[in-house]
Amino acid sequence: MRTALCDRFGIDYPIFVFTPSEKVAAAVSRAGGLGVLGCVRFNDAADLDAVLDWMDANTDGRPYGVDVVMPAKIPTEGSAVDIDKLIPAGHRDFVAKTLADLGVPPLPADEDRNDGVLGWLHSVARSHVEVALRHPIKLIANALGSPPIDVIEQVHAAGVPVAALAGSAKHALAHVRNGVDIIVAQGHEAGGHTGEIGSMVLWPEIVDAVGDTPVLAAGGIGTGRQVAAGLALGAQGVWMGSAFLTAAEYDLGVRTAAGTTVVQEAMLAATSADTVRRRIYTGKPARLLKSRWTDAWDADNAPEPLPMPLQNILVSEAHQRMSEGTDPTAVAMPVGQIVGRMNEIRPVAEIMAELVAGFEQATRRLDDIRDR
Repeated sequence: MRTALCDRFGIDYPIFVFTPSEKVAAAVSRAGGLGVLGCVRFNDAADLDAVLDWMDANTDGRPYGVDVVMPAKIPTEGSAVDIDKLIPAGHRDFVAKTLADLGVPPLPADEDRNDGVLGWLHSVARSHVEVALRHPIKLIANALGSPPIDVIEQVHAAGVPVAALAGSAKHALAHVRNGVDIIVAQGHEAGGHTGEIGSMVLWPEIVDAVGDTPVLAAGGIGTGRQVAAGLALGAQGVWMGSAFLTAAEYDLGVRTAAGTTVVQEAMLAATSADTVRRRIYTGKPARLLKSRWTDAWDADNAPEPLPMPLQNILVSEAHQRMSEGTDPTAVAMPVGQIVGRMNEIRPVAEIMAELVAGFEQATRRLDDIRDR
């Protein structure tokens, strides 16, 4: 499974794993891939700094990266406008009523509330980049395409390559013109922010469009056979996320008596048909696990989702309440269609080993076909 990206990053396998959990990211890196820590959950740059200190101490010297959420165009935010006041009262009333209808309990009185994941704000994302560059990171990825040119130049000056997600060949070419080093070609099947084009069509389109720029195949990858498909279509590696949400090391959310989180329980019970692509999570189209929460937003009486970042600020505490509840039918979680194969809790090392073994089996099968 070795490609040029393995030599470039000093990894054993060209498997890049995005995760909001530092424990999963570190375990991926220790297992020979490149763990990429999602930064958007960190409102305070000092908290991110502390977590990256932990990553430095727990990756056994293996490389890791970070993922930020930064639009290429700098939005108006902050001082001149109180963002919280831009959220209509009717939207707040709808969220409150929906949580009551779903039976989602309130948070404990002494628990801090998520007033909004400020990592969606441009200024906070810039602080994430500044903090990350104080650590020995090997990659900065942007979930919203190309970062601003000055940020790309800042990262390059530190000797760190930049990756950016693309849902079309047009977007991928724009990323290359902006100086992005690696394109993450994310197909429609993916969890979170994703476009309209399916992976099997998108991957070779982007590979052919960007020439020598390395491409990571993303969207619907959860087995070694799918890794082999991505490389067969011209990618130099794969970008994964959803398949590691049921990793044993995943440490975000309250554990149930069974030792899993309520979101993990919902995923374990889901099929590949149990996702929807909606704007209700962030304000931009994102694939989520289908639940009674998503059903409520699909109802005739539901308001239209707000633009980013207002929608995320609106629903942030609701997400916190549902993730700390006990009802797996009332959750909000980005996940791809590969959720239908996520049927058990397993350590990261086991998931990685199965990906490698499945890749080897798939390529041997192709060798047998070729030799007939």
